[in-house]
Amino acid sequence: MTSVIMYSVAILFLSISFIKDKRKTKMALKKAWKSFENILPQFLGVILLVGILIASFDPETVSAIIGDGSGWFGVILAALIGAVTLIPGFVAFPTAAMLLNNGAGLMQIAAFVSALMMVGVVTIPVEIQFFGKKLTFMRNTIAFLFTFVVAFIIGKVVSGI
Repeated sequence: MTSVIMYSVAILFLSISFIKDKRKTKMALKKAWKSFENILPQFLGVILLVGILIASFDPETVSAIIGDGSGWFGVILAALIGAVTLIPGFVAFPTAAMLLNNGAGLMQIAAFVSALMMVGVVTIPVEIQFFGKKLTFMRNTIAFLFTFVVAFIIGKVVSGI
């Protein structure tokens, strides 16, 4: 139902924009399409990878590895996977939703997404060039530790504290 409302509002505003200025609306739609084309390969690649993983592991396996019952082991594992994975946010959140729908726990997904967004193991060489070794390792270490704070808070909030 929420999707229908959001699409309806988007179509309404697009129609208003088209009525006010057809040229600018067409230009905006062309830019949006080009952005979509640029995002699509990354998005499809990650969706395909997650799809293969979900097809390989049934929901019980996902739940056993990073489900609610996995506890802090699952949180640490999810944070490590998130720290070494390099995917953009617009792909991370649908990926997290797919994992949640297949048995992953909220604390584990919070740690995964938090580490994914804040820790950059893959980008460390580039980061060292611009910020130096000390700042890079300090920032990534603090960010990695913060993922556990995020997971803990999400766990407490969801369970009703």
